[in-house]
Amino acid sequence: MADHAPKALVITAAGINCDLELAQSFRDAGAQPECVLLSELVRNPARIDGYRLIGLPGGFSFGDDIAAGRIMGALIRRSIYPALAAAIERGVPMICPCNGFQIAVQAGLLPGPAAGESWPVEAASPTVALAQNQGGAFRDIWTRVEIPADTRCVWTQGLELDDSTGLLPSAHGEGRLVASDALLDALEANGQVAVRYHADDHFNGSMRRIAGICDSSGLVFGLMPHPERYTRWTQHPRWTRLSAHQRHGEPLGLRMFRNAVERVLVTA
Repeated sequence: MADHAPKALVITAAGINCDLELAQSFRDAGAQPECVLLSELVRNPARIDGYRLIGLPGGFSFGDDIAAGRIMGALIRRSIYPALAAAIERGVPMICPCNGFQIAVQAGLLPGPAAGESWPVEAASPTVALAQNQGGAFRDIWTRVEIPADTRCVWTQGLELDDSTGLLPSAHGEGRLVASDALLDALEANGQVAVRYHADDHFNGSMRRIAGICDSSGLVFGLMPHPERYTRWTQHPRWTRLSAHQRHGEPLGLRMFRNAVERVLVTA
């Protein structure tokens, strides 16, 4: 790894099981990842200052006891939230897939403060919920996704998709995004909807087909699908049937990580 590669912090804890995939995705995109236990960061929150990218991985943090992401979100709120908010203020991109999204919502990191406002000293109460899937079942499925043209999310901005390769894997039981219409109107107006499920692949019932959102800066990105599980063409469910033209360039998941790493390098 080159000396100039930006350091990426992957925050892990009991029950997290996608930390290595997230770290590998950062590495493949040109960053230098390090997995660190939440308990270590609680003892030394200043350690977060040394990283230029952050990831909250998927899995089943603390067994998803009470509700998905609830315990880890509460631990972050009362311990390292100020350090994470300071990192975002100084321009650190953060990605939160699946359980990471659930944690970020519970921790007050998403959808974050309104445009033009600073991050509060204490975490705000959750305004978005990731409720039980429509139908009440855990689903492990690949779905086509769409990227809104006006999104401000640095992870998804400028990405062009097609029906064959513009898809992501999902694996969750509590991924149905629920919020007030007023909040959803505000998120859409401010370009904070980062990714949607395709109309024909909208399996969990999320309001307005929203699969992922970002904060008002575009840096913090939470989504229920797993981009870290689609960084190589051989992970595509029909990769042997894709033409050489379709497999040209990088898969969607890796392009998301590449977007964030390149932004960090440009703004260094």
